[in-house]
Parts: sequence; structure tokens; C-alpha cells
Amino acid sequence: MKPTIEILERINQNSKCNKNEIFTRIYRYLQRPDIYFLAYKNLYANNGAATRGVDDDTADGFSEEKVALIIQTLKDGTYTPKPARRTYIKKKNGKMRPLGLPTFTDKLVQEVVRMILEAIYEPVFSDTSHGFRPNRSCHTALENITKGFNGIKWFIEGDIKGCFDNIDHNVLADLIGKKIKDVRFIQLVRKFLKAGYIEDWKYNETYSGTPQGGIVSPILANIYLHELDLFAEQMKQRFDQPQRKRSYTPEYDRIRQRLSYWKKKINHAEDSEKPILIQKYNEIRKEMLRTPSKLQADKKFKYVRYADDFLIGVNGSKADCEKIKSELKSFIGNTLKMELSEEKTLITHSENKARFLGYDVRVRRNAHIKRDKRGITKRTLNNMVELTIPFKDKIESFMFDKGIIRLVNGEIRSKHRTVLLQITEYEIVSTYNAELRGISNYYRMASNFSKLGYFAYLMEYSCLRTLAAKRKSTIAKIIHSHQDGHGKWCVPYLTAKGEKHLYFAKYMDCKKKRTFSDNIRKDALYYTHNTNSFESRLKARVCELCGTTEAKHYEIHHIHRLKDLEGKAPWEKYMIARKRKTMVVCRDCHKEIHRQ
Repeated sequence: MKPTIEILERINQNSKCNKNEIFTRIYRYLQRPDIYFLAYKNLYANNGAATRGVDDDTADGFSEEKVALIIQTLKDGTYTPKPARRTYIKKKNGKMRPLGLPTFTDKLVQEVVRMILEAIYEPVFSDTSHGFRPNRSCHTALENITKGFNGIKWFIEGDIKGCFDNIDHNVLADLIGKKIKDVRFIQLVRKFLKAGYIEDWKYNETYSGTPQGGIVSPILANIYLHELDLFAEQMKQRFDQPQRKRSYTPEYDRIRQRLSYWKKKINHAEDSEKPILIQKYNEIRKEMLRTPSKLQADKKFKYVRYADDFLIGVNGSKADCEKIKSELKSFIGNTLKMELSEEKTLITHSENKARFLGYDVRVRRNAHIKRDKRGITKRTLNNMVELTIPFKDKIESFMFDKGIIRLVNGEIRSKHRTVLLQITEYEIVSTYNAELRGISNYYRMASNFSKLGYFAYLMEYSCLRTLAAKRKSTIAKIIHSHQDGHGKWCVPYLTAKGEKHLYFAKYMDCKKKRTFSDNIRKDALYYTHNTNSFESRLKARVCELCGTTEAKHYEIHHIHRLKDLEGKAPWEKYMIARKRKTMVVCRDCHKEIHRQ
């Protein structure tokens, strides 16, 4: 039997070659065992693999029998997703975001559905879409802005009210039905959407939206919002009016003519007269470089979307922006059955800052002159997009939320973090390093990146204060006792190869990185091996703990984290030695492990 991943690759290529192709009989690929082993491989390493939903079903206990049972329920139509367990996570603005936690069996089936949908839709999605897609991220969206929005006059910041909670199930099913003519597949998607959730031991039905936390939710949201991308492309085609010939402002054109006159005069002048004429020429050229040159008679429409956030750049009048906003509101309300937020959908002049994906975006109006590679002086920064860090809104609020800083007489001071005092010194420094690198990596595209030097300073001294509080000492004594002999402080730790040192991270190291893609799986896009390690290990029918080959059932024992193991029981020693979170065991050994 041909591997399912190879079939998905062929589907992907067909969709790429013919974007209007319609696919049928997709449901049968959900009934192939090999795709579930690949789905398990994609899910088992995630932190949520050991998180329970409404029952005790987790990544632990995965087996061939479990796959066969799932396939049988899909074949006879009895498969019904269980409600998700509703929990809440705190948002930056203090509000709570609902999060649905499906059972692991439902995650497996959702992952298979996601792989099939990704194979079909990924080649179809617009280049202006960057959220939850392979090889795309916030940084690719921002890079698209820095390259495509130069010279833009107006920004329209798009905001849809409660986008993921208000996706209309009927509209979504109709959109999928345009591309996939398979009733059973669409019914399965509907089942996931209508599964509901359990909160405070009470069942609640879902009438709209995709569950935040579901494996398949991001690609369903992209399928839904792809219609907005197509509408934006249509608006661009109607709006764009390219400038037929290079035209200058009257002021700039007059100076150009004067400059041409003096240039001719220099060419025909005597050598003794040339220095005075050249000086006059340079004065006029400086005046020209300070004068706006472009007439801006052209009209231009630019659009970038990341998930439900989008930014539109417009070359035109404010009235044009108002009309575009009105058309968007009408389309989102009538076609997508959603609401465009009037308060948050702002029209901003590009001289001022618009907020997108945590960056401040503006177009520079800068007369600064710089020589290019050929030695010609130009206004290199004029009309160029600039990305900056909103330090007070993002960086300072992060440090206050984490308890890294405090206000003393109106001044910011670093402080120790009480919540970290119970962990080791190595873990304390690692925590600060992870937070420092995370923010520095994200804002490495900012023109004011060096402003993070102050952030790094506060982080380092908060770290030192935390270490001092742990030892009931002072910062000076901590720095002195942690010296490496070369003027730097570090935390020593032991490894199998001897003692090593953990230094405090340098924020400038993050500036050099140029990888702009999120770590999103794309298994359906590339051909891989016919089998993966989980499939081959289970089919080998050998217990990796006791070595028996006579058992009727073999299952995968899965743990959350290796560092949680104490190394006392034989199975713990086995997993620690092999540095694996999974182990294939017979059912008797698996029961014994859980009894321990």
C-alpha cells in the first residue's frame, strides 16, 4: 500500500498546479493506519500531549489497537468527538482567553484532518497571509511590510471583533465544500465544531467559532479568512493606478532645471571660474535633496494579514481610506458574518505610528543624505518603512508583569523575583536568558533595537538580585563569588563531561539571526520515510522493558518531561539512559509502571 504521506504530497502538487481543482473521496485517507502514527509523532513531544481533557486520555497508551479502534468508528460513522475541557489563560490586557483542551484521541484525528487540509489548501492560500503557515511567521509579515509599504501615505489597522469566537459554522462548511466534495469529511469537521465544551462540570454547546486550543482550528480559521485575502486582492486590482511616467512636483522640477543650467555652465567655463560655479551647483543640489520630489499621482493598495490582524497601506486620499474601510466592513459583515471593530480599525497617516504585531510601523520623511555604493548621494531613508519597539507599552509592561522592575520615586529600579527563589541558580539564570532572548529575537527587526540594552541591563541586575536574595547576600558578593577569571560572572554546573559555565545572555547576539519562520510542521508537503519510529517499534512487537515477544498487546508509555524522572525504577533508568519520553511496552509492564 502506498504511504499516505506520499498521497498527500501528490494532492499538494495537484493543488499547486491547478488552484481551482476540486478534491473528492478525501474521507478514505482517514481510514489508513500509517497516517495516525505520523500524527502521533507530530503530537507526542508537545507539552499538551500529557494534558488531560475531559477524561484520562493522553499520549500515554498509544497502540495499534487504539488506531484500529479509531478507524473502525470512522468507518461505521460512530466516531463522535468529546467536548473540550474549558480553561482560561490570562491575556496581556488582563482579560481571560478561553482555551479548549480536547482529549488526545480527538487531537490525533484533528491532526490527521489538519494534514489533509494543509496538503489541499496551502498552495491555494494567498502570499499576503502569514499566520499559522509553514515557513511563515510574524517576521515574514513584517518583512513584507518593510519591502512593500515604502512610500505609503496612509495605514488602515484592521481589527475583527472576536474573530475566532464568531466564525460561522455554515459559512465555513460552505467554503470547504467549494474545494472538497466529500460529505463525510465535511460532516466530521462539523462534528469538531459542534463538540461543545465542559466548564465547571457543565456541558455547553458551541454555535459558532473554532475552539482555541484545537489542533485543526488554525487552518480552519485560515480557510475562513482566505476569503478576506481574496477580497483584498480584488480591491487592489480596482484601486491601483500606476503612474505612467515619472513626474515631479513643480518645486522639484524647477530646481532640476536650475541644476541642469549650472551643470552646462560648469562644462563650458574656464578652469579659474569652475570652483565658484561648482560651489553654487552644490548649494542648489542640497536644496533639491531637501525638496519632496514625487508628485504622488499614482494610487497604490498594499495588504498583509497575520491570523485575524491585518494592515493595509494606501497611496491616496483619506477619503479613499474611508471608502476602503466601508467596503471591508460591508464584506466582513455580509459575507463572513463578522463585525469590523469601528474603535480599533484606525486610519493613520504614515508619518505617525501604526501598531501591528507588537511593532510600531511608520514611513520615514527623512532628508538625511547618504552615499550609495557608487558614491552617489541620495536620500536613502526617505519614504522607507521603519519598525520600532514600543518600549513603554511592551517591554516595560512585560517587566512589571513579571516582577522584574518596580517604581521608586518615579524611577524604574530592578528587583528580585520571589517566585524564582525555590529553584536552582542554574534554573534562575536560564529563566532570565530565555526571556531576554525571546524578546530580543522578536524585536531584532526594529531600527531602535539598541534600546533593548537598557532592558538587558534591568534583566541582568534583577537576576543578580534574585541570586543574592536566594543566598541572603549582596550583588557585589554574588558577582565576586561567580567570577570566571576573565572579568565575567557565570553559574557553574556539572555535566557528564565535567564542569561547565552558564553566562548571562547577550541581547546583541539575537540581532545577527535571520531565520524568520515559525516552527510549524509541514509533513504533508514533503515526502518522508514510509514508516516512522513509532510504527516500526510497535510492529516489532517487542517489549522494550522486559523483552517479551509473546504479549497480545503493545502500547507506548509516554511521560511529560524526562527531568521529572528520579531514576529509581528500571523503566525510569531505561528512559533516562536513552533520553526518550516514550517507551514501547507490553500491557502487563504498562500496568505495572502505572501501579508504581
